[in-house]
Formats: sequence, C-alpha cells, structure tokens
Amino acid sequence: MEQRTLGSAGPVVSGIGLGCMGMSGMYGPADRAESIATIHAALDSGVTLLDTGDFYGMGHNETLLGEALRGIPRDRYQLSVKFGSLRDPSGAFIGNDSRPNSVKNFITYSLQRLGVDHLDIYRPSRLDEDTPIEDTIGALSELVQAGYVRHIGLSEIGAATLRRAVAVHPIADLQIEYSLVTRGIERSILPAARELGVGITAYGVLARGLISGHYRADVPQAGDMRARTPRFRKDNLDANLSLVEALRTIAEAKGMSVTQIAIAWVLAQGGDIVPVVGARRRDQLTETLSGFDVTLSPDDLAAIESVAPADAIKGARYPDMVLAHMDSERGDT
Repeated sequence: MEQRTLGSAGPVVSGIGLGCMGMSGMYGPADRAESIATIHAALDSGVTLLDTGDFYGMGHNETLLGEALRGIPRDRYQLSVKFGSLRDPSGAFIGNDSRPNSVKNFITYSLQRLGVDHLDIYRPSRLDEDTPIEDTIGALSELVQAGYVRHIGLSEIGAATLRRAVAVHPIADLQIEYSLVTRGIERSILPAARELGVGITAYGVLARGLISGHYRADVPQAGDMRARTPRFRKDNLDANLSLVEALRTIAEAKGMSVTQIAIAWVLAQGGDIVPVVGARRRDQLTETLSGFDVTLSPDDLAAIESVAPADAIKGARYPDMVLAHMDSERGDT
C-alpha cells in the first residue's frame, strides 16, 4: 500500500487508516470475531494505522484491539488513540477532561488495555474549554520525553488553537471530519495545517455510511449514533440519498462504486491527507481499500463537484448541542 507522511515531523503511515470505533457499538451491534478478522485483514493488506479512543465502548474498543494485536510484532502497526471524552454509566457523554494529570492517568489505562508500552499518536478527542491547550500539550510532551508517546496529535480543533498548540510542541496530525460532503476545513483549518506542517487524518470520509452507496433509506435505530445526527433525519435523508444516486451515476460510468469514488476524492485532495475508514467487516474493508486503485482525472473531479458541491448535503454533521462545544466549528474554521 502507498504510504504517506503525517506532517513535517510525523510518522510514515499507510495511505489509508482503519478506524475501529464502529466495532464497539457506536453504529449498533458489531460481531466481535468479524471485527478481529477485519483488523487482521487490514494489517495483511498493508494498513498500519489503527485508530481508537479510550471512550469507544467505555474501554471496549481498546480491549478488542489489544486482543486482535496480541502476538503481532509491534513494528507492524501504529496506534492512534484519543482521550478526554467523559462518559457516565449510561454511555452519555458528560464533558471533556484534558488536564495534565488526567492525560497521564488516561494513557496508563490505555497502555494496559492495548497491551503495549507506547502509543504512536496520542491526542485529546476534543478541546477541553477549561484547560489551556498549552497545558495539555505540555503534559503530552512530557509523555513523549518519557517514551510513552511517539507523536502528538489533535482532533476537531480550529486554526487558532492549532497555532497555539504547535508553538508548544510539533503536532503530527489533526484528526477531523473531511469528505466530499463535509468540507468546512477547507476555509481556514486545512490551509493553517499546511502552513504549520501538520498532516490531516480525515475521518467520516463516507459520512458515516451515508455516501457509501449502501445506506438504505431507513432512519437509524436507537443505539446507533446516527439516530441523533441531523443528516439522517427523515426530512434530510431523502435529499441526501438523491445526491448519492447522482454520485452513483458518475461512479458506474467509470466502473466504480460510490464508496470508491468518495475515498478516491479525499485521497486526491493532497498527499498530506490520510483517510481513516470505519470498516467493521472484511467486505467493507476490501471495498474501501480499493479506493486506492482509482485515479480521478480533472474532468472526473469537475463532474463530482457539479453534483456534490460543498454545500450540497442537507443537515449538520452533529446535533447543534454537540457542535456548540466543538472548537473546529467556531469562527476561525
């Protein structure tokens, strides 16, 4: 698989990463054996970047990943881990904590669950509005010096916060939602990241399955995070799936699937962008990885833009109450 470098000082990783969140119930039930088989298939296909968070399934995802990686040489994979999002026993999100002592506490449990002695990239999942970003990055830099972390990353923060963070310690990458229907980072975040030498790991490249070409016109059920997402509400879903059908016409004319064209579009936006795909099954993985086999010409990109311009999608990517606390959604985005 093609490899890409995350930022000017980051690691060399596979050109597509595997996001493991969906293996821990965020999109409804997942099969444990199939999840582990998918992780193994990804590694066998040349994927090295594996993304998780300590709050995915309240530790379940890290435990699952640790089980899947047992016995596999540590130099065959890179672990990107998010921390700081707090949950209560019901699973509800109740805030963010990126205080220095909390950072050191969180990584201790992650290392134990994953069964490793270091993390390749460690990042706060969201900005802790009560803790200066300089304090959080300072604590992470101490973990780098101690050998527990190789590189520092960030997630869903705006350009101004990114500049403050880079002033404390080099940042390998910014993990943020980016797809042909979610393009807010193009205004100021992506230019700032490129100016500062920060790579982009793009999640949501299929808009949580919405533009995969496989999503059915059913409102998601309880237990699936998409049930709370405006894009999947009935009043928006029909229009969004019509957009997908327009993309399907373009894709099929080239002998491709909608998934392939959506991933190829993200890959075509620059060599400093690494898509992180959330495949839960081996068949999904096979299709997403085949996006690397697709080369989009300028005419192809223009055709895609004609049916899916930046403002084509109906509905926000998160509920309003979530967006209100996301640094990446503020004025410098």
